[in-house]
Amino acid sequence: MADIRESCSVCDTTFAVIFRYQMEERNGGFVFFCSQSCLEKSQVGGQDTDDTSVPCDACAKRFTVALASQVFYSQGKRRYACSMPCRAQLIRESQGMRLGDIATPSPLALEEPPPAREPHPLRRSNDPMRESMSTPTVSRPAAALVDREVKGVATDVAETSFFADGGRSRSTPSGPVIPATAEGRRAPKRIAVFNHKGGTGKTTTSVNLAAGLADRGHRVLLVDTDSQGNVAVSLGAKCDRSLYHVLVMGLRVDDAIQTLRPGLDLLPANETLAAAELYLAGRQNRDRVLSQRLAAVTEAYDFVIVDCSPSLSLMNQNALVLADSVLVPVACDYLSLVGVRQVIKTVKNVNTLLRHPLQIWGVLPTFYDSRARICSEALETLRGHFGDRCLAPIRATTKLKEAPAQARSIFDHAPGTHGADDYGTLVDALLCGAFETHDHAARSAAETA
Repeated sequence: MADIRESCSVCDTTFAVIFRYQMEERNGGFVFFCSQSCLEKSQVGGQDTDDTSVPCDACAKRFTVALASQVFYSQGKRRYACSMPCRAQLIRESQGMRLGDIATPSPLALEEPPPAREPHPLRRSNDPMRESMSTPTVSRPAAALVDREVKGVATDVAETSFFADGGRSRSTPSGPVIPATAEGRRAPKRIAVFNHKGGTGKTTTSVNLAAGLADRGHRVLLVDTDSQGNVAVSLGAKCDRSLYHVLVMGLRVDDAIQTLRPGLDLLPANETLAAAELYLAGRQNRDRVLSQRLAAVTEAYDFVIVDCSPSLSLMNQNALVLADSVLVPVACDYLSLVGVRQVIKTVKNVNTLLRHPLQIWGVLPTFYDSRARICSEALETLRGHFGDRCLAPIRATTKLKEAPAQARSIFDHAPGTHGADDYGTLVDALLCGAFETHDHAARSAAETA
C-alpha cells in the first residue's frame, strides 16, 4: 500500500504518516507531526504561541486546560479530557474495556428514553410476534412462516412515514400496507444498499446498479463501506488509497476516488476500514463523519450508491446518514425475510434518533428460482405486504456468480442473460421513479417451456 507522505507542522520534516497520533484536525484542516515530541511541542504552543488549546483525547474537541482533572497520565503518556465524561471514557479505555462498552451514545440519542429490557426467552412475553418466534414451529408450511414474519414488518411500516412517496402510504386496519401511486415520485439520488442479513446480494446489486446507471449516461459514485472490500475485487480495482484514508487520515476524497469507466467512479475499501470504528467512536457527531467528508463531492454526481456491510455498526450508521433512500436486497428464503423487519426498525431509528430523513425506496427479491416453492411463497408474501415497493426479482443465475471473477459487471460479462435483464429492469425502475412488478416467475416458466 502506498504511503501518505506529509510535512511535519513543527519541524517541517517530510515523513510517512503511519499512526493516528501523527495527524490532528485543527481549524477545519489537518496538521501533521513526525514524532511524539513534535506533537507535544504543538500542544504547549511550541510553534503557534497564540493557540494554547489542546485536543481532547476522547472527543477530539479543542479546549484550554484550566483544571487539574483535565490532565492525567495513563500508561506513561499524558492524556487530556475536556470534561468528566470524557475523562471517565479515557480511564475505561486504559483499563481494556471493549469498544462497544466505552462508546457513548449520540447526543441525539440521549433525547430518547432507553429501550425496555428484553424479557428472558423462557418467560412469557406479551408480544405475540416475539412469542411465536421463540416457539419452534416445524409443522406449519413455509408460506405461513413467511407470512407471520412479514406481517410484523407491515405493522412497523404502517406506523412510519419513511416510504419514498413522502409518507403518503396508507394501510387498512387488518390488511397490508398500500403504497401511494407512482405519480409524483422522484428518483432518489443517494442509495444505501443495506440489509442486516448477509448473503442477500448487496455487493452484486450495488455493482450492477451503479454500472447500469453509468451505461445510461449518468455520472455515478460507488462507495464501499464494507471492510471486506468486495466491490473493488468485483470490478478489478486497486485499493492503494481507500475510504479509511479519507475518514481517518484526512486524505482528500478526490485523491482516493478511482475512475473505472466513463461515468463510474469508485471510493474503495479494504480490511483497514475495520480500524475506522475506533476513530468514529471518539468523534463528535460520530454518525455524520462520512456525510461531512463526502458532502462536497457527492453533489457532482447524479447518483451515489453505497454498499453496506451486513451489520449495524458505526460505519453503517454513517452510510445510512449519507443516503437519502435504502434499497433492501432480500434473498428468497425465510431467514432473509426475518431480517427485513430489523431493517425497517433501523431506518425508523435513523429518522427518530439521528434526525436524518431516510426512506425505504424498495425491496429487491434476489436469488429467485421459480422451481423452488419457498421462492414463490416468499415473493408472493413480499408483494402482498409491500405492494409495488417490491421490485421485480433477480433470478438466480450462474453468470452473476462468474462476473466478479472476470472483474466485470453483468452487463459486460453476459449481456442478454437473465441477470442482465433483471438488473436492467432495476435500473429502469430507478430512472423512471416508479416500480415494476413484472411476474418473472411466469416469464421464466414460459422461457423454460
